Amino acid sequence: MGASHGGRRIKRSLNINVKSVKFVDATARESYKKIFLLKDYIETRQKEIEEFNSKYDFDSSVLINGRRMTNLGVFRHYVESYLKNHPKIHQGLTLLVRQLPLEDKGIPIEVYCFTKTTAWNEYEDIQADVFDHLLASASYFDLDVFQQVSGSDFSKNL
Repeated sequence: MGASHGGRRIKRSLNINVKSVKFVDATARESYKKIFLLKDYIETRQKEIEEFNSKYDFDSSVLINGRRMTNLGVFRHYVESYLKNHPKIHQGLTLLVRQLPLEDKGIPIEVYCFTKTTAWNEYEDIQADVFDHLLASASYFDLDVFQQVSGSDFSKNL
C-alpha cells in the first residue's frame, strides 16, 4: 500500500483456542451489554434470535436448540466495532474481521484494515496497540488465545 492511499495495511491474526468457544447464556449476555461497543448489537441480535426461535418453537432451555450467539461471534463483532471507532484506523479503506479456517493452532481471527499513516514507526505502534487491546479483551469473552505449550506451563500445574 503506497503513500498515495494514506494508509498502511494491517493483516494479522489472533488464534483462539477451540475449547474456549461456547454459546452465550443470559448471564454472559447481560455482561456483554455493559460493554459500550456491544450494547446495541447484543440487544438487536438477541431480539432477532428470540423471534426466530419463537417462530419455530424451539425449547430455549437447551442452548444448542435454535439459533444462539457464541462468545466468538460476539468477540468478532466487538473487534470490528473497536476498529471502526479507533481514531488511527482508516475508515475509508477496507476494514474487516474474519474467521479463517480452523488450524492446529486454533481458530484464526484475522484483522484486515489500514492505519491512517504510512510512517513506519507510527504504523508499528498502532498495530501493537490494537493487538495489545485485543489480547487483553479476549478474556472478557471467556476466550483463550492459543499459544504453544512451554516449560513454564507445566511448572505452574505442579
